[in-house]
Amino acid sequence: MNIQPMNVQPKVSVLIPVYNAEKYLSKALESILSQTFTDFEVMAVDDGSTDKSLDILKQFAKQDQRILVLSRPNTGIVGALNDGLALLSGQYVARIDADDIALPHLFEQQVSFLDSHSDHVAVGCRVLFIDPSGLPIREANDVLEHEEIDQLHLAGHGTFPHSGSMIRRDALLKIEGYCKAAELSEDIDLWLRLAEIGRLENLPDVLLQYRLHFQSIGHSKSVRQQQANAWVVNEAHVRRGLVPPPPKQINTKSRVSEITYQTWAWWALQGGHLDTARKYALLVLRKKPLAIDSWKLLACVARGNR
Repeated sequence: MNIQPMNVQPKVSVLIPVYNAEKYLSKALESILSQTFTDFEVMAVDDGSTDKSLDILKQFAKQDQRILVLSRPNTGIVGALNDGLALLSGQYVARIDADDIALPHLFEQQVSFLDSHSDHVAVGCRVLFIDPSGLPIREANDVLEHEEIDQLHLAGHGTFPHSGSMIRRDALLKIEGYCKAAELSEDIDLWLRLAEIGRLENLPDVLLQYRLHFQSIGHSKSVRQQQANAWVVNEAHVRRGLVPPPPKQINTKSRVSEITYQTWAWWALQGGHLDTARKYALLVLRKKPLAIDSWKLLACVARGNR
């Protein structure tokens, strides 16, 4: 454990859970330290990493006194987030994941929004999906207003970024932080509970690069995440006195790489990122050279349209 509290309470506390993130961690921390808004502390919670993540955190903490490091045994993301939250002192809590990149004006724009919108408990932003090497795929989170965001969450669809969000700390404490029972769908659960005490909104600007990769929870723990999501949605309906929706069928099929590559290629083509689209169209073709869909995808990428 390496925690040395700041002498002055910062406006923003950045909460970043870290587990075996050595490949991307430095870029995430550099993006935080490059923000135009500088009145913040960083609480990095190492969740029992077995790679070099803790060493990287300690190196950054030596270089910048705003970075605080909490290292403890692995408990999962909810335990890490709640342990970090208990030590924060900022008025607002900014959430950044260890594999994402915050664009320079993220904190500045979100602080300005929360300062001028007292009825809002959290603010997100539009994001740019990037691939494991940082190539652009497509922009996402086009739903901006509270009512539509909340309705999509009630249907189990994530449309408000966890990484890239900023939340009032007093609101987080009021709902008693993250729910352990909602692990793997803790973000949608959080937004549903926060929406019951205030409003949410996504800023229209792209302010975060959200990295897609095969080690993410959506890929590595897909079935468990779907089960957690169903529980979260059901609980929200019960809390609000609504009739719970019928249970959705759980997709137990493994996410094979060629299907993911195909999705990324179509997304990149739709987003106008032709270099990325070509990269993944060729990967799909190599994996499925006899499939008609592989050649159709490559032809569309070659033309530069769908």
